Amino acid sequence: MTDTTDTSTEREAGTRLRRAVTAPLLFLFILGDVLGAGVYALVGVLADEAGGMIWLPLLVALVMALLTAASYAELVTKYPQAGGSAVYAQRAFGRPWLSFLVGFSMLAAGVTSAAGLSLAFAGDYLGVFLDVPPVPTAIVFLALVAALNARGIRESLRANLGMTVIELGGLLTVVVLGVIVLARGDGDVGRIGELPDGTGVAAATLGGALIAFYSFVGFETSANLAEEVRDVRRVYPKALFGALLTAGVVYLLVGIVAPAVVAPADLAGSSGPLLEVVEAAGGVPREVFSVIALVAVANGALLTMIMASRLAYGMAEERLLPSVFGRVLPGRRTPIVAILVTTAVAMVLTTTGSLEDLASTVVLLLLLVFLSTNVAVLVLRKDRVGHDHFRAWTPLPVLAVGTCLGLLTQQELRHWVLAAVLLAVGVVLHLVARRRTSHA
Repeated sequence: MTDTTDTSTEREAGTRLRRAVTAPLLFLFILGDVLGAGVYALVGVLADEAGGMIWLPLLVALVMALLTAASYAELVTKYPQAGGSAVYAQRAFGRPWLSFLVGFSMLAAGVTSAAGLSLAFAGDYLGVFLDVPPVPTAIVFLALVAALNARGIRESLRANLGMTVIELGGLLTVVVLGVIVLARGDGDVGRIGELPDGTGVAAATLGGALIAFYSFVGFETSANLAEEVRDVRRVYPKALFGALLTAGVVYLLVGIVAPAVVAPADLAGSSGPLLEVVEAAGGVPREVFSVIALVAVANGALLTMIMASRLAYGMAEERLLPSVFGRVLPGRRTPIVAILVTTAVAMVLTTTGSLEDLASTVVLLLLLVFLSTNVAVLVLRKDRVGHDHFRAWTPLPVLAVGTCLGLLTQQELRHWVLAAVLLAVGVVLHLVARRRTSHA
């Protein structure tokens, strides 16, 4: 791929949103969203699928994520506006109903992910300190996230900065402690090449990659900040690929040391698998690591809800959702109605699903979005714009389309059903928006 981005100061397009996101904040936004809770919560599920070869599906998932990220880098720098994949679908295919489905799939994935993260927050890691019912706790947690989101993008991303440092530090702590355990002769490095009984490499890799992919999703949310990023055409590709590669290296290190220190069967049986590694090493109180894990979950939820609210705002601006979603809070200039509605939907979802089912539904919805985006980047090659932008090497989006189709074939029926219900709700909202537009 080649970078033809103009390094000079660009003339920013007009926007009602505040351009407060600098290059470092964007990098940390993407890194924090990718690191999130996925690896903290799902290492055990990966161990169940791939045994000690956790690192292999993580590597495959990283490659898949980078393929689609190249398409986002091109489209964000070519069309720097809120709305992300829905806007790209509209430009490429010119079908409002298809644009809506793409955008709402992204939106539904966001609120579903936030619901899953809120349940993770209210689970075993919080249980180290408090014995509280998970669903009410998750709802209160989402309300606090909404309050911070409404306060402003600058405040939200400053909070993300601190939380990203903490969650990255937690993962690096796992790696360092794992090395210490192995250096003193405990653990078994040979386990990183073991597979579950009766499972071949191909099956373990494909099944594990479907789960591991959830640990890498999040990078796409940054497309919805395009109108709030300073000098977006220059900084976005660097921040995007830098954050993904940073997260990938950390994940691979964790995927190697975790099964080497703790038997894969023990990881698979734990809802706090990385806590098992910390306890095996000793020296770090479980309460301290639990706080780190809670921060990681909270950060993922905050960044996901920032994305969902900005996407709803962008879709309202494109008349794909009712115009009320485009209302901005005076003074704060944040999309207040979009924040309130997306938070309410996430609260409802906390009562209907488990973390694993919600995570799988998120991946399904995002694969549909990524499929559209990777096709759109090829279709839009014929559309010339008046500024330089990043351009992906053509085989990359083609390969990305193939990976999306492959992973979609692995989804279970119940996840398709939940996704269909969410999209049906969206169709109703879209019909309302069209009706009001036609009568305007």
